[in-house]
Amino acid sequence: MTTAQINIPGAELELHPYRAAYWGQQRMLLIADVHLGKVQHFRREGFPLPQDVSNTNWDKLIALLLEYRPERVLFLGDLFHSDYNAEWEEFCDLMERFPAVHFELIRGNHDTLSSAAYLRAGLKVHTGQLLVDNIVLSHYPQEEHGAAYNLAGHIHPAVRMQGRGRQHLKLPCFFFSPHTGILPAFGAFTGTKVLTPTKEDQIFVLTDTAVMPAG
Repeated sequence: MTTAQINIPGAELELHPYRAAYWGQQRMLLIADVHLGKVQHFRREGFPLPQDVSNTNWDKLIALLLEYRPERVLFLGDLFHSDYNAEWEEFCDLMERFPAVHFELIRGNHDTLSSAAYLRAGLKVHTGQLLVDNIVLSHYPQEEHGAAYNLAGHIHPAVRMQGRGRQHLKLPCFFFSPHTGILPAFGAFTGTKVLTPTKEDQIFVLTDTAVMPAG
């Protein structure tokens, strides 16, 4: 796996091909938009989706936990896609397998389980935003965050890369503007939104095995 490093105001991050960022100074793993349970949700609606999509999410999450051994895992919203289903129990089992890790969630628009469900699971839940060492962590990108740098999710960012001739390739990315960084969606069954970078933005595109600066 080929990772990339970026320095933002107040933090140095390692960007991983599994669509996560590791904040070494805080021993914190940052993950956005996992959307657990989305496959089961669409199956109930009659869409024939493969189980491999769910397995990919679990495999990557476990691999990240084993690689970085973080003290904290902070999900930047949309951890779970909709109503309760079996994947929530699988996630609770996973947290029990890593008792030394503090799992936390900044609640997103898809995190609709009851507060009691999160409490029973031992998942610490934050509403709105969280300030850690002058970094504002949130689900939605924040328009007003003072002098602090904002790290967020929600957007599922991607960029179009021009290939040979007139070919274009859409790739998920980490998207860093001067004041806000947007993490890619972690979930394997999620769409993307193409963003248009300016000269001030730093873009890191993702393949299955590498994070690479764009341009």
